[in-house]
Amino acid sequence: MTTRLRSVLAGSAGNLVEYYDWYAYSAFALYFAGAFFPRGDRTSELLNAAAVFAVGFVMRPVGAWLMGVYGDRKGRRAALTLSVLLMCTGSMTIAVLPTHATIGAASPVILVLARILQGLSVGGEYGASATYLSEVAESGRRGLWSSLQCVTIVAGQLAALSVLLVLQAVLDREALESWGWRVPFALGGLLAVAVFYLRRGLIETSTAPSKTSSVLHLVRAHPREAAIVVGLTAGGTLAFYAYTTYAQKFLVVTSGFSKEQATRISAAALFVFMLMQPAIGALSDRIGRRPILMGFGVLGVLLTIPVFEATARTRDPYVAFALVLTSLVILTGYTAISAVLKAELFPTEIRTLGVALPYAVANTMFGGTAEYVALWFKHSGYERGFYWYVTGMIAVSLAVCFRMRETKDQGHLA
Repeated sequence: MTTRLRSVLAGSAGNLVEYYDWYAYSAFALYFAGAFFPRGDRTSELLNAAAVFAVGFVMRPVGAWLMGVYGDRKGRRAALTLSVLLMCTGSMTIAVLPTHATIGAASPVILVLARILQGLSVGGEYGASATYLSEVAESGRRGLWSSLQCVTIVAGQLAALSVLLVLQAVLDREALESWGWRVPFALGGLLAVAVFYLRRGLIETSTAPSKTSSVLHLVRAHPREAAIVVGLTAGGTLAFYAYTTYAQKFLVVTSGFSKEQATRISAAALFVFMLMQPAIGALSDRIGRRPILMGFGVLGVLLTIPVFEATARTRDPYVAFALVLTSLVILTGYTAISAVLKAELFPTEIRTLGVALPYAVANTMFGGTAEYVALWFKHSGYERGFYWYVTGMIAVSLAVCFRMRETKDQGHLA
């Protein structure tokens, strides 16, 4: 038990740093958007920053493919170690990158290259982490332990917001927009170095490395399972980014809160959301994964539009917190069980690739473009279209859930 718990915590710690680095970009975009792109109106600058955010997502399927195969053939530990090195390189590059005013067009080009490295890293991280946590957990508690993947993802996002809150408290806005936004990227790079050494001591769960893991084998042998992962991820990942990373900007550009208020509201809601994950994961060990997932689908379809509309109208920070938290409570039905459910769909020899690649494809298409699509709707004068878009994709995931089997007792980890 001690060895298993140590391995779970060590794997989770690396996941936290990976996603801290990833979300630092989104959390600080309000401050550095003007540094890398020619000055214009605020929405245009954010659109450019969101487009670069989406570029990182484009590389996630490539990272999922490369490190998915690598994780199946060389072991989960090797893939997890490589992913954190790539993240370190990308974060340090952003931390020291000269602005557009200094080196011109080269600045956003290098920013894109740094985000490509981070995209490769996170693309490989998800599948390797989901697989590792599901495999290292004891039978009967896989929902509980694998829910720590979402805990660490949210903790990484919360850490990025916390750093933002601290910097907002000690620096004025001019300093934040001038140089303060570099601090979180430098900090993330240093933490990634520490995690690299920590992950070298992980126990290996894949004792018989695969010789058959490939995209062709995945498509031929497990097309239905791969399609299920894509379908579930489509609505789940869009809702995740709409309710988390975009929510902070939504509170500023639509609801009218200050950047500081929006950060505090988002951080408080995310903290509660993070604490909920293990409880819902443990519940899925008792009643199964499908009932939890169906709860997300039904409530998401019914309440997404009303919650967004109410949030847009409110000027009360406490009401805004309650509304943001409502959307996150709904989202828990997907996030708490996403890792274990997907891992249970695939056999050992192709599990890392099977989880990572279909997830990354859907994540790129729907999660990576969420902020850009939301801002595009706003820029076009029909912001409500984004609410309908999120609702529709959650409905797609709900339809997939209705047609899939229960994986807790009938999956490959049962």
